[in-house]
Amino acid sequence: MYDVIIIGAGPAGLTAGIYAARGGLKTVILELAMPGGQAASTENIENYPGFPDGINGYELMNSFHKQALAFGVEFIFEEVLKLDLMENVKKIQTQNQVLEARSIIIAAGSKPRLLGVPGEEVFKGRGVSYCATCDGAFFRDKKVVVVGGGDAAIEEGIYLTKFAQEVIIVHRREGFRASQIAISRAKDNPKLKFELNAVVEEILGSDHVLGVRIKEVQSGATREIAADGVFIYVGTDPNAQFIQGEIETDDRGYIIADQYLQTNLKGVYAAGDIRNTPLRQVATAVGDGALAAVEVEKYLSEL
Repeated sequence: MYDVIIIGAGPAGLTAGIYAARGGLKTVILELAMPGGQAASTENIENYPGFPDGINGYELMNSFHKQALAFGVEFIFEEVLKLDLMENVKKIQTQNQVLEARSIIIAAGSKPRLLGVPGEEVFKGRGVSYCATCDGAFFRDKKVVVVGGGDAAIEEGIYLTKFAQEVIIVHRREGFRASQIAISRAKDNPKLKFELNAVVEEILGSDHVLGVRIKEVQSGATREIAADGVFIYVGTDPNAQFIQGEIETDDRGYIIADQYLQTNLKGVYAAGDIRNTPLRQVATAVGDGALAAVEVEKYLSEL
């Protein structure tokens, strides 16, 4: 029996673990993959306070993980399959066991959204990627396409110029959702080119990616662009596959939580990218994790 089970070891989950364990709660974090979440695969995080020169995402998340271990947080690396949250004792079924706790913090984060075009599934791992930090080095001196217009697309596009000979950013609009500083850096980079007001209709190839077919939004005209790789950054979807109706979510599957991060169920909290928040950043996830753990302490003290 745990005081709190935290699902997910990203910035929100790790911070919640640090606060909960430091507060004397028996705490375990469940994680399917490695600690750190999406942040761990980010080459350089520039907007997390305290690091004026930026910091490598894996390095930052590794520090979070070490700090959680130092405070006595237990880690179990298994997939969460099912939740039973209606009673005072919450039960979580993983692939190997059933765990019990008096409270739950769901901090499972989000995953890259699929583009949903022909060729995407076929060429995953053979030229189609969602992580420049993971796969950028495979495209040294090659030509790649980046799809998207937010911060992730622009910043990872800039990162890819460290390896690729040419990076083409395809975006469906004229303007970008990314920050002005990122856009300015991208426009000043001689290796970066732009295809605006255009969408990728198909990813082309044989045994690996050979290019993309794009469609111009206004004219409807289509043409092909030769490329060795395609990196897709068109948003995220919640890692909520284990949520089966007990917890209230919005129409996109993100968990609805109040200002204290409590869900519609007593003793069940949501933190970080998996909740319906207007901003998904490391800094906001850390704040969520801290608040969720403090609210859990209050909840348990009142039982």
